[in-house]
Amino acid sequence: MTSRFTELVVDCHDPERLAAFWCAVLDFKVIDRSEGKVEIGSWEPTVEEVRARQMPPTLVFIRVPEGKTVKNRLHLDVSPIDGSTDDEVARLLGLGAAKVDVGQGSGRSWVVMADPEGNEFDVLRTLAPSTYMIGPEG
Repeated sequence: MTSRFTELVVDCHDPERLAAFWCAVLDFKVIDRSEGKVEIGSWEPTVEEVRARQMPPTLVFIRVPEGKTVKNRLHLDVSPIDGSTDDEVARLLGLGAAKVDVGQGSGRSWVVMADPEGNEFDVLRTLAPSTYMIGPEG
């Protein structure tokens, strides 16, 4: 017997707003919505595909009445794929994210940020090809 990691659920006040933010961050699309719930992903899961192999999990945003009170015990890490880490941080700030200090200290290779409802996430090193990063002349 085995299980599959299929969804990561995020409690929030405004599922539509948070889903729109994360769709923009990850280039995901809304794959399901109902009263107080929005699910986003890079693919539309089917039972057959999930049973056949491990697939990327979806994100589900569910409306709850209480607010966030402490640092997350679980967070997402994202890596830019077509630009520098600094460029991605600037893009995410423009989407409504904020830089935050959770005690990480200075000189880290990642940047700690928070989504519009204060959920922390990290922007890691870029995964862009090195030729993109240094330009065509090298």
